[in-house]
Amino acid sequence: MSEDYPYEYYQFFIKFNEGDYYTCHDLLEDMWMEDKGNLFLKGLLQMSVALYHYSYGNLKGTRIMMKVAHEYLREYRPEHWGLDLEQVIGYIEQCLTAIPDGIDKVPYSEISSLPALPPLFLYLND
Repeated sequence: MSEDYPYEYYQFFIKFNEGDYYTCHDLLEDMWMEDKGNLFLKGLLQMSVALYHYSYGNLKGTRIMMKVAHEYLREYRPEHWGLDLEQVIGYIEQCLTAIPDGIDKVPYSEISSLPALPPLFLYLND
């Protein structure tokens, strides 16, 4: 690897690809708390929170967090910290299209009726 990143950043990739978005949030929040001006980390954090919200039917929270993530991350295009942000931005835009409009919350018992969000596997380009 050409660059060393914080341990939590490497762990974020593992947990994201496993679909453990709650842990992604925790990992990124720990890093972000050390550098609150880092909007790249905040954008990844918001995207993780959005995916976690979707997993339990909070569509309003999902939309809000995805839009905020998009806003933060687009400033770091095309690549930052070894991450292809064109891929991530495209993913966020696909998710925003897939999330049903006009519904803020779905009961947990009906979550399986929600459309599946597109898959995304993150990896370091370094």
